[in-house]
Amino acid sequence: MATFGERIANFFGGTDTETQEGLRGLFITELKDIYYAEKQAVDALGEQADASTTDEVRNAFLQHQEETRNHVARLEQVFSSIGVDVEEGSCDAIDGLVDDAQRVVSNTDSGSLTRDAGLIMAGQKIEHHEIASYGSVVTFAQVLGYNQAARLLEQTLNEEKNADKKLTTLAESFINSRASSEENNSHRNDDNADNFEDNLVKPDGVRYDSSVTPGNTLGSTYSGNASTPFAGTSGI
Repeated sequence: MATFGERIANFFGGTDTETQEGLRGLFITELKDIYYAEKQAVDALGEQADASTTDEVRNAFLQHQEETRNHVARLEQVFSSIGVDVEEGSCDAIDGLVDDAQRVVSNTDSGSLTRDAGLIMAGQKIEHHEIASYGSVVTFAQVLGYNQAARLLEQTLNEEKNADKKLTTLAESFINSRASSEENNSHRNDDNADNFEDNLVKPDGVRYDSSVTPGNTLGSTYSGNASTPFAGTSGI
């Protein structure tokens, strides 16, 4: 009987048939779960874009939504490359993270930069989950000798890492600092609601006009500062 060390050596050498079959099954299961998660992410990114306050954050989510559609198509190529039918699995993690993003919207005020800060936070939670998932399947594909699959998956992994970095840059460039200047946070009491709009600040540091009519939301009267670092840049 092989020792544990020998089994490890055989495993990474590709000669441990029993373990290789087990790893292949795990790899395929994880691919199905990621495929499900990416399709959920496409819908979630659209919802996050709709809920965003500034154009910079809205466009970032919309651009990454398009990138995520490409991730779905790329996963279908991975399935084809290993001779497995495309199939959705399940992923409790992504379901929970999407719910978390929806709670951010429910717990923050429309038109506030606090909402944008919360949406970036929720978006990065999803990115970190995807980075961990893709990192694992890239390693599995390499060990199993699925070279084409490994290349495709690594391409997506790098794009997810870049998305996370861009969200961080976006937050640090203006969202978090401006959100902190909102004198009344998004969890205010209803007694303070009448004064809330007067206390909000635009990303360029100018307060919103208190003469805005009650029927207009702050998001509809201000679309973001075009001079901020993320205006017009490529997607996350």
